[in-house]
Amino acid sequence: MAKRKSIEIKGFTHQNPIPNATRIGNILVSGVVVGFDPGTRTMPADLDRQLTNMFAHVKEIVEAAGGTTDDIIKLTVWLKDPGDRELLNKHWTKMFPDPHARPSRHSLPLVGGGSNTLVQCDVMAVFG
Repeated sequence: MAKRKSIEIKGFTHQNPIPNATRIGNILVSGVVVGFDPGTRTMPADLDRQLTNMFAHVKEIVEAAGGTTDDIIKLTVWLKDPGDRELLNKHWTKMFPDPHARPSRHSLPLVGGGSNTLVQCDVMAVFG
């Protein structure tokens, strides 16, 4: 049986004692990933910057686990304003440009979260 391994990246930690993600064998599942600035740990006021940071964190988490964004099979995204999908799609197609090889995605309204949090996600990946 494969051992569970915690995945951490520099500049992104949870307030609770949980890792950024966990890998068992060839499967990776993250906790919630938000778009705060990794240098200052502050949350940008605008959604575009939060999305830029969030997708950068996702990429870094997957790479820290030994994979690439090609290994991502699903993202669940929570948006404070579900009408912001157009901007989400801009970042989505930048990270996943091939329309025939994109992961699954489910978008939901964000309820709760930090007062300045406009978007958050979690990621699932399978390696190999």
